[in-house]
Amino acid sequence: MSEVRWLDERELRAWRLLQHMHLRLDGELARQLATESSLSYADYVVLVALTDRPDGRLRLFELAQILGWEKSRLSHHVSRMESRGLVAKEQCPDDRRGSFVVVTSKGRTEIKAAAPGHVAAVRRMFIDLLTPEQLDSVAAVAELVLKNLESSAQ
Repeated sequence: MSEVRWLDERELRAWRLLQHMHLRLDGELARQLATESSLSYADYVVLVALTDRPDGRLRLFELAQILGWEKSRLSHHVSRMESRGLVAKEQCPDDRRGSFVVVTSKGRTEIKAAAPGHVAAVRRMFIDLLTPEQLDSVAAVAELVLKNLESSAQ
């Protein structure tokens, strides 16, 4: 067994601050959505992924990949959203076992109503605090880490 490469002070500080920032941002954005809309944060990210598509539909497994969620978690959440009329499930004509998740007109209306407040909160809590160079650095780091995660998952 190889020896553990423990994090030094600098590495530990960066890692813990990133974790804390992520948890706080998620919590604050979830609170904002709950206060100003009928959507949960999870509802919002599902609807964003769907409405980013011109036809507003994705296969369940594709949606799970985009969100980084376990298929069972997504399936349960989509069922709850379906019962509220935000999305619908449609059978895939090419694969009888597969299904599409499709945003409904109610889902489009709800995300359209929620988006301005959400974007204002993202700006207030994150975007407007950073310089353009810092934003580029954050994006570059995120792309690098995500690329590594995707390649190691294959």
